[in-house]
Amino acid sequence: MAKEKASKQDNGPARNASHSDAGGGYTASSIQVLEGLDPVRKRPGMYIGGTSTEGLHHLIWEVVNNSIDEAMAGYGKNIIIKLLPDNIVEISDEGRGIPVEKHPQTKKSTLETVLTVLHAGGKFGGNGYKISGGLHGVGISVVNALSVWTNATVRRDNKVYEMEFERGIPKTKDPKITGKSTMTGTTISFQADPQIFPEIKYSWEKILGYVRHQAFLTKGVTIKIYDSREVGGERAYGFLFDGGLVSFIKFLNRGKEVKNELPFYVEKIDEKNDTVVELAMQYTDGYKEHIFSFANNIFTPEGGMHEAGFRAALTRAINAYARKANILREKDENLTAEDLQEGLTAVISVKLRNPQFEGQTKAKLGNSEMRGVVSSVTSEALADYLESHPNNAKAIIGKCLLTCKARIAARAAKDAVIRKGALEGMTLPGKLADCSSKDPAESELYIVEGDSAGGSAKQGRNRKFQAILPLRGKLVNVEKTTLDKVVKSDTLKPIIIALGAGIGESFNIDKLRYHRIIIMADADVDGSHIRTLLLTFFYRYYEPLIRNGFIYIAQPPLYRIQKGKDVQYVFTDEEKNIAIDKIKLAVSKVKKGKADKVAAEAEALAALEIAKENITMETDGEEGEEETQTEEKALGINIQRYKGLGEMNPEQLWETTMDPEGRLMLQVSIEDAEAADKMFDVLMGSEVEPRRRFIQTHAKSVKNLDV
Repeated sequence: MAKEKASKQDNGPARNASHSDAGGGYTASSIQVLEGLDPVRKRPGMYIGGTSTEGLHHLIWEVVNNSIDEAMAGYGKNIIIKLLPDNIVEISDEGRGIPVEKHPQTKKSTLETVLTVLHAGGKFGGNGYKISGGLHGVGISVVNALSVWTNATVRRDNKVYEMEFERGIPKTKDPKITGKSTMTGTTISFQADPQIFPEIKYSWEKILGYVRHQAFLTKGVTIKIYDSREVGGERAYGFLFDGGLVSFIKFLNRGKEVKNELPFYVEKIDEKNDTVVELAMQYTDGYKEHIFSFANNIFTPEGGMHEAGFRAALTRAINAYARKANILREKDENLTAEDLQEGLTAVISVKLRNPQFEGQTKAKLGNSEMRGVVSSVTSEALADYLESHPNNAKAIIGKCLLTCKARIAARAAKDAVIRKGALEGMTLPGKLADCSSKDPAESELYIVEGDSAGGSAKQGRNRKFQAILPLRGKLVNVEKTTLDKVVKSDTLKPIIIALGAGIGESFNIDKLRYHRIIIMADADVDGSHIRTLLLTFFYRYYEPLIRNGFIYIAQPPLYRIQKGKDVQYVFTDEEKNIAIDKIKLAVSKVKKGKADKVAAEAEALAALEIAKENITMETDGEEGEEETQTEEKALGINIQRYKGLGEMNPEQLWETTMDPEGRLMLQVSIEDAEAADKMFDVLMGSEVEPRRRFIQTHAKSVKNLDV
């Protein structure tokens, strides 16, 4: 972390030292007060999470959320987002329009106050908004502060008002009246500031994903997106879901075999307490649970009180119905919460007046009263659903009973695995070359493809903090099997034991033995397949490891390039070409510096001519590649292409792939869990047709296929 140095200021003549400034000149003048929007430009990460692509898109979310709040309040059903050339974004709604009259506290127009004063908005009390996704009133002012310019157009009171800003500073004292309109609403245009964001590139797919969720959660609202950034055409997309969360559930489960054809759905509005509870639920034949919870349209990935209330009511209602219908007999144990998770897809959306989120990122809802509210609504509605739709109820409980049997079998298999390890005198697998450190924060586990690469990795590693686990045997596709078979697998079982965090109901991330788990496989088709199988395994059974940034993919080099004593490793064909061009340029400069310049050039040309005599000139294909390689050999450049990790000796493997000072690794993340889940389902699931369509669509984009 970079350290900041305090700037020295001239505070006038020197003073006699006294007790009051004995702290090395730390006085009132040492305290810097940032006014207006200066704090935002000084520390943008505090307000939008950072200046990466996530922070850049957060500018759009802030403005869109204001328009969504208007729609939730019952004003305006149409929102338009435009991506314009020069990275300009324009967002329009049909809400009430931001007020323009003078604000009683700031003595400035309300429009200017909203766009230039932090924590100013209609969401702190009064009757501005009963329910809102924005809590702090900083959204639109932050957008203004972090943009080169911002333009606000307001339609209200049969007039059109406009006000412009440059990096948060208003260009005029008050909004200008620029026309008349019988419509109401607000249009915000802005251009993100390159002084703040190192790269300004909006993702069409990311915007569509975010807006799709908002449209599902705000049923009946139309949101349209237009992209005219590219010269010669405009693309457009729109969302309107009258089905709300039921449409969301069907979208999440598209392509999957569902158990209850009719999704469970309930919406309960409590006007007295200003709360809305909306739920949808459906079971599939899958093995993973998918619960998406929201509070005031804000995604809460860590759940919270609303999710806890739903889970408690789900277990209670299904067990009660199963007993009543004699599906569970008197001697049978109740289904557990874990039995009800497998294959469950649910969306929980609550709206409340004063949400309390835990953490800066609003990842968890903390309002304790919402647990009881959601539990009560779910219990009553789910009991009615099960009674009214017995076939759907039977399908749900049948799925849960199968999960229960698999859980019991998996527990027995897991216990057998642990017992076997204890009988062998160790709990860790014998082929694991463990590290000496017991601190998970500094320890890393390399999962290596093949014994040959595993042997090199064991010899080349740093034994203090690097553990090596070679893979042997065929990996199981966990997308097509159950947990009991996973823990019995000869290939996955050693990984489970080595990690030390358990699996399934016994998983405990605090017991994880390594905080860097690195998949190291060859850069060919087989290696890609192994990486995909391992990533599927980690996503399905160890998703918290991915979310905490513990999973990595090693990036071994593709080429070793040597000229004399100089050696360098490159990872792509493009890097190889650049490196060779640089060597050729250096060789050329050296030869030009020789005393006998003419003789040197003649010598080089003669060598090239000799090399070219026995080959056929081609613009592409193998012959052309041979010509290039011969030319490079004539210049003393030796190029080695690594087809696998086993071709590297221990020193090379350490130097290129395992040395923390010089290695290149990719950290696996889940930016969009829904999209990730769908992709794993397409690539590794039991349905062949979606996978065939994916291959046909993307086959032509594959480069350098090594088979």
